[in-house]
Amino acid sequence: MGSRTGFRSAFRRWRADRPFWGGVLLALGGAEVLLTMKASMKVMLHAGMQGLAGYLLPTLMVLLGLLILFNPAQRLFYSITGVLVALGTWLTSNLGGFFVGLLLGIVGSCLAFGWLPDQEPRRRRRRKSAVVAPQAGEPA
Repeated sequence: MGSRTGFRSAFRRWRADRPFWGGVLLALGGAEVLLTMKASMKVMLHAGMQGLAGYLLPTLMVLLGLLILFNPAQRLFYSITGVLVALGTWLTSNLGGFFVGLLLGIVGSCLAFGWLPDQEPRRRRRRKSAVVAPQAGEPA
């Protein structure tokens, strides 16, 4: 039991030090676009450039998502590149994975771009502001 609790708390600390959900959403968007590239011709809406670019851009999305997770110091460059690559999948890869992968990539990149490393977690901020702020009707 103790090791499980230790793993969960260690994972929470690791996750708090990086734009976790941004990287995960960007990687999932790339994986979704890659999966729709394998769709049958009956399902395909837009064939696009069925060469290298059709597979290169979603692979880059997955790679950028993983880089955001494991190298958060460079998250600004990775997230801007992620948005551009996700927008490029609209033309090259089945309308960006039927828009699902495109939207996941854009939202994930925006989350990673907006993440601030020096902020404390929200629960602590709420507790502090509740303790510091005077209640309504009380003298300040």
